[in-house]
Amino acid sequence: MGTYHETIEVGTKGNCDMIDITDQVSDAIRKSNLQNGICTVFCPGSTGAITTIEYEGGLLEDFPVAMERLAPQDAVYQHHLRWRDGNGHSHVRASILGPSITIPFVNTQLTLGTWQQITFIDFDNKARNRRLEVMLIGE
Repeated sequence: MGTYHETIEVGTKGNCDMIDITDQVSDAIRKSNLQNGICTVFCPGSTGAITTIEYEGGLLEDFPVAMERLAPQDAVYQHHLRWRDGNGHSHVRASILGPSITIPFVNTQLTLGTWQQITFIDFDNKARNRRLEVMLIGE
């Protein structure tokens, strides 16, 4: 059993910016010299999330609209009232999806479905530089 770690850095626009990171994660697996195992991608921070989605234009428009219905930006959030940073909705949205995902890989290939990509979503209300941690365990 072995492990491998890599950090992916992405610049975001904020406000539900969705970034396909599948290729970077696949590259990490290839560099690791591991053949089979599990891959965890984690976002440090409480306003970003990791998920899978079919990364296509229609869903890139639909997803932010759905998030607005679940946790509206203009709702009253105690977090915003306390800190005055305007991103209470960002924390709620990120909490719904979660900060990480774990995906098996077999013969150095992620076991994603045909139309499934690994996506980082920045829910914060401003552009940011983000660091994502990729941890592999396998053989």
